[in-house]
Amino acid sequence: MASLATTIVPASTRPAVLWMASNPRSSIQRPAPPARAVRSKASPAKRPAGATPRAPSSGDDADACRVRVAVRLRPRNNEDLHFEADCVELQPELRRLKLRKNNWISESYKFDEVFTENASQKRVYQVVAKPVVESVLNGFNGTVMAYGQTGTGKTYTIGRLGKSDQSERGIMVRAMEDILVDTSSAADTVAISYLQIYLESIQDLLAPEKKNIAIVDDPRTGQVFLPGAAVITVRDLDHFQQLLQIGESNRHVANTTMNTESSRSHAILMRSSKGKEECENIARNEVVSGDGLPVIIKSKLLIVDLAGSERIDKSGSEGHMLEEAKFINLSLTSLGKCINALSENSPHIPTRDSKLTRLLHDSFGGSARASLIITIGPSARYYAETASTIMFGQRAMKVVNMVKYKVEFDYESQCRKLQEQVDSLTEESERQQKFRSKEKEQMEEKLKICENSLAELEKNLTLKSEQHQLESFTYQKTLVETAQKYEERIADLTKQLEDMHVRYENSEDHLTCVQKLLRKNEKLIEHYQMEHSTYQKMLVETTQMCEKIIADLSQQLEEMNTSFANPEQPFPFDNGTSVQVIWYSDFHLFWSYVFPVVVEVGSIWIFLPLRLVFG
Repeated sequence: MASLATTIVPASTRPAVLWMASNPRSSIQRPAPPARAVRSKASPAKRPAGATPRAPSSGDDADACRVRVAVRLRPRNNEDLHFEADCVELQPELRRLKLRKNNWISESYKFDEVFTENASQKRVYQVVAKPVVESVLNGFNGTVMAYGQTGTGKTYTIGRLGKSDQSERGIMVRAMEDILVDTSSAADTVAISYLQIYLESIQDLLAPEKKNIAIVDDPRTGQVFLPGAAVITVRDLDHFQQLLQIGESNRHVANTTMNTESSRSHAILMRSSKGKEECENIARNEVVSGDGLPVIIKSKLLIVDLAGSERIDKSGSEGHMLEEAKFINLSLTSLGKCINALSENSPHIPTRDSKLTRLLHDSFGGSARASLIITIGPSARYYAETASTIMFGQRAMKVVNMVKYKVEFDYESQCRKLQEQVDSLTEESERQQKFRSKEKEQMEEKLKICENSLAELEKNLTLKSEQHQLESFTYQKTLVETAQKYEERIADLTKQLEDMHVRYENSEDHLTCVQKLLRKNEKLIEHYQMEHSTYQKMLVETTQMCEKIIADLSQQLEEMNTSFANPEQPFPFDNGTSVQVIWYSDFHLFWSYVFPVVVEVGSIWIFLPLRLVFG
C-alpha cells in the first residue's frame, strides 16, 4: 500500500501541485533486469548502455528504492539579521546538519544531500530532480516535492520561472526543458496539468472555471486519476513558462507577517505519459508471443510545491486566512501521519484522510521514485518549525518505494485494430458490390441532369431572344423620341440665338443715340456754366448796387431822424415836394420798428408803413 505523510505540521502552509503529461519517445531504451534468476536491484534510472528493455510483466518484479531527501538552507533575510545566533550549522561535505537548541544542546542529522545558502538552482535540480526525471523518461513514475516552513524558499526552488535570469530557473522549468529535449520525435507529445488544493478542494490553475475536481480510483491498478482536469499539450519551453505564469496568477496567495506572498494552496504539476510500442521490439528474450502485440508504457511525474508550514500565533492569521491555515495544517498533518506510518511499517496507511495524500498515494510507499527537498531558515526564532521540518525529512528517508516498470499488453488496442481491419474489408467488399449499380445510377442521374439542363438552356435562350427583341424595339423607339427632342431643342436654341443677334444690333443703335444725347448734354452743361458765370457777375453788380442804395437810404434815414423831432413838419424832397409824415402809432416787432405814416403828396394822402431795422 502506498502513501505519504508528515508528523509535526506548523500552523500555516502553502501546498502546490503541478501535473505534467507527455508521450515519451518510443526509441528510448528502458532498463531491463538480467535473467529472472539473477535479478539486479540497481536503481531503475541507471542502466548499462545498450541494455535490452524489459518485456511486459505482471508487476511482481519491482526494485526497492528509498525516498531521497535533501535539505536546503535559505539565506539570511532582514528579519534574521536581528538575531545574532543561528540554530543551524551545515556540514555539506559530510552531508550532515547540526541543529542547535541552545549553546550546549544540539543534534546532528544526516541527509542524502545538504545545500548551503549559496547552492545554485542548477545544482539543486541535478541532485534532487534530474534522476527522477530520467526515471520517468525511462518509463517509471516519479515525484519531486518541496516541504518546509513558509518563507524558506520552496516556491523559489520548485516554481521559479527565471525569465530575466536563467540561472534562477526552478525545478519545474528545468525538468520540462530536459523532457522537451528528450521528446524529439514528431510523434511524441508532452502535456501537463496544473492544479491546486485550496480549502480541501482541487482546482485547475489553467482552467479556473474548473473547481472541486473529483478524484477517481482505478480498482484494477490502484492508481488515482483526475478526469476533470485540463490537459494541455506543451509546444516548447516558452509555452510551458507561459502556462506556469497563468497558473501562478490563479493561485491563492496572501500577505502574512512571515511572508509577503505566502501561498495558501498546494500546487501540483502533473506530467503523465502513455506510450505504445510493439512487443517484439520491447524484449526479445522474454517475449511470450512473436505476433508483435502492442504494449502500453505508462509513467507519471509529479512536482509538488506544498504550502508553507507556519504557526498561527506567529503568522497572525485571522478571518479567512485563519480558515485557509486550518485546511493547510489538516492536509499537512495527514501527510505527516502517512509518512510516520510508512517509516514504522504500519499495516494501515491513512491516505484517505485528505485529498493531498490521495493524490500522493503512489509517491510515498508506492511504485514511484521520489525525491524530497526540505527548506529551512537559519533563525533561532523559528527553532521549533525548523526541527519539525527536519524530523519530517528524517522520517521520509525511511520510506521505501517498490519502483515498477509499468508495461501492459494493449489487448484493447489490438482488438480495436483488428476490428477496424475487419470493418474496413467488409466495407470494401460492400463498396465493390454497390459500385456498379451506384455508377449506373450516377450516370443516369447525370444524363437526366444534362437533359434537364439542356431544356432549361433552350427555354432560357428563347426567353432571352424575346427579351432582346423587346428591348431592341424599346431602344429604337426611345432613340427616335430622343432625336426629336434634341431637334426641337436645337431649333429653340437657334431661334434664341437669332433673337440675341437682333437685340445686339438694336443695342448698338441705342448706344449711338445715347452717345449723341450725351454730347448734346455736354454742350448744354457748358452753356449753363456760361450763364451761371454771367449770373454770378450780375449778382455781384446787383449786390454792389444794393449796397450803394442801402447806404443812400441809410443816409436819408438819418436825415429823416432829424426831422422826427417835429413830426408835423413836412418832409421836403429834392423836387420841391413836401411830405408830411403823420405818426399814428408805433410798436415793436422782434428786432425792428414799424412806423405807419401818412404822406401827403400834393393833394393826395398816401399811407406808407415805414420799417426801421436795427442790428
